Amino acid sequence: MAEAFKNLINARTVDLAGRHLHRVWSGFDRRRFVQHAATGLDALEFKARAMQLADALEAALPSEFPRAALIIEASLAPPTPLDAQGEPVGLASGDTEADDDAGLRGWVVWSLAEFVARRGMDEVPRALDCLRALTQRFSAEFAIRPFIQRQPDAVFPVLQRWLEDPSAHVRRLVSEGSRPRLPWGLRLQALVANPSPTLPLLRALQDDPSAYVRRSVANHLNDIAKDHPDLVAAWVQEHRQGAGAQRVSLLRHASRGLIKQGHAPTLSAWDLAHGFEGQASLALSAGRANVGDAIGLTLQLRSNSARPQTLVIDYVVHHQRANGRTSPKVFKGWKTTLAAGDTATLAKTHSLRPVTTRTLYPGEHRIDIQINGRMCASSAFDLLA
Repeated sequence: MAEAFKNLINARTVDLAGRHLHRVWSGFDRRRFVQHAATGLDALEFKARAMQLADALEAALPSEFPRAALIIEASLAPPTPLDAQGEPVGLASGDTEADDDAGLRGWVVWSLAEFVARRGMDEVPRALDCLRALTQRFSAEFAIRPFIQRQPDAVFPVLQRWLEDPSAHVRRLVSEGSRPRLPWGLRLQALVANPSPTLPLLRALQDDPSAYVRRSVANHLNDIAKDHPDLVAAWVQEHRQGAGAQRVSLLRHASRGLIKQGHAPTLSAWDLAHGFEGQASLALSAGRANVGDAIGLTLQLRSNSARPQTLVIDYVVHHQRANGRTSPKVFKGWKTTLAAGDTATLAKTHSLRPVTTRTLYPGEHRIDIQINGRMCASSAFDLLA
């Protein structure tokens, strides 16, 4: 069984933080800090663990924020390196604290940055400098959000300057930290209502040399699409013209939710508004399946068109809910080009294993095939407990 995600913050994380903070400031009460941070840690969920470490930092670091910021910065490891594509080395595997002697980086940065957000609100320039250092060792995307919410006039000029920062970690923070609906993060309601302050930042970063930065821009635009779909459709229409492969990939990722929803202006921006001309039939590998199993989908397509058709195909599973109703969930299917008068057979396996974000209930589950945003075929199976 895979290790629980929450265990990425553990007793070793606490011990490393205590060791390196004491290394750079002899006045740091390491024993008190460890006792505070580690007490009952195993019983806490992931975010609660990070917050408990931040509580312990507040109790142990100097009350003067500039002095505390200097100690935090001195305790850090060198910046996390990037590979040839501009992706952080080690972050994907979670191996963010492997070099114990180098200094602090990895998940402990969440707690260090939380300390900055709590104690640095009256020292915004100094706090942002500290977050700039922290984000290069993991991320400060959660901690910068209270500053954006409470003091946007002080933060946005700094974000503008960071567009030219030599570190991809810092440039990514510009986009990721200002996302309106960042998962796990404080929702920036002003930007949910009006995302225009971040649009110049995204425009500057969408061709960034780092894939790490570009992916954040795509996710930021996808956030905006949830509240302003027509704005993102217009963005795709404008910025797709003459775009290279990297920007096209970014724009497609940014509009993925709108394509799944069949949003007409977005489909038009991707030349998908015409729908599928032909017949589609869906066959399932079984009429019944157990929770924990998988079910196979086979889609048969036949074109009636005299020209090639570019098709974006998703499938919608209508899950049973505890109240007897159903709830649709769209899954990524295929992207293909079907030649004039041609046929195609596409196959995929759909997992029926429970996940943390969705409980599977027994009963009939319908699967709809959606081609270029329009429902074209359907089938159903019974899910057994």
